[in-house]
This record gives sequence, C-alpha cells and structure tokens, in this order.
Amino acid sequence: MIDPITALAAIQSAVKLVKKMSQTVDDVGSLGPVLGKYFDAKSNAVQAVKEAKDSGKASNMGTAIQIEMALEQSKQFESELQMLFMQAGKVDVWNRIKQRAGEMDKADKFAEQAAKDRAKAQKKEQEEFMLAALIAVLVVVLGYVGYLFVQESVDYAKKNSHSVHHRS
Repeated sequence: MIDPITALAAIQSAVKLVKKMSQTVDDVGSLGPVLGKYFDAKSNAVQAVKEAKDSGKASNMGTAIQIEMALEQSKQFESELQMLFMQAGKVDVWNRIKQRAGEMDKADKFAEQAAKDRAKAQKKEQEEFMLAALIAVLVVVLGYVGYLFVQESVDYAKKNSHSVHHRS
C-alpha cells in the first residue's frame, strides 16, 4: 500500500515536471510521457487514499481533506493543460484524450463490477455446495441411525417373541 501523502506528493512532482517541460517543448505531443506520469500519479494517489480509508486507520476528515485538495489541484492543472492544448491548436486531440479516458474509466468500472459479481456468485456457489454437502451428510447419518434402529428392533423382536403359531 502506498502512503497517501507520498502519492499526493507524486502528483505535485508530476505537475511541476509537466509545467517545466511545457515551457521547453515546441509541440504539445512531446508532453505525452510526462502527462502519462501525471495521470498515473493521480490514479495512484486516489487509490492510496481509498486504501488508507478502507484500512480504518485514516480519519474521515483527514481522508476527505486529502482527496478534495488533490482533486482541486488536479482540476486546476487539467484546466491549464486544456489551455495548453488549445493554444497549440490541438483542441481536437484534447477532446479525444478526454473521451478515451472516459471510455476507459467506464470500462474499468464495468470490469470492477463484473469482478465483484463473479466473486459474489462464487461465494453463493460455495455456500450452496456446503449446504448440499451438509444435507447429504445429514441424510446419510439419519439413514444409518434409522438402519440401526430397525436392526435393533428386529433383534429385540426375535429375542422376545413367543411363538404364536406353534401348538404343543
């Protein structure tokens, strides 16, 4: 698990790198690798904060502050990034990037939900198997107890029976 503070610092570092690179490159397309690092850092930070929250060790207020501050900084930076694409006459590229990212996010959510559904179905199958096994064991045990009861009853009847049909 990544420390949320370290992950959020990685976002800041990536932002600084992109801003520095954007001043020295002629083509916005050259920023691809550093922009990838920024969005990777953002994704890692969001995941780290979520994991910290899920661990129960982070306070709700602390987690909320971290998330909102990181999202606000990201929002501002992405607005600056959009402006950079506009100034370079690459609005269409920016729009395609945003569209592709949205499609990928949607696919990720779908895959995550599918994984949850599979896990839920697998757990249900395991529970049903255990119930069937328990019922089978119970039937066998009750059958055996019934068999013993019948055997005991027959043996008792043989020992204690008086011959009714024999006349002497």
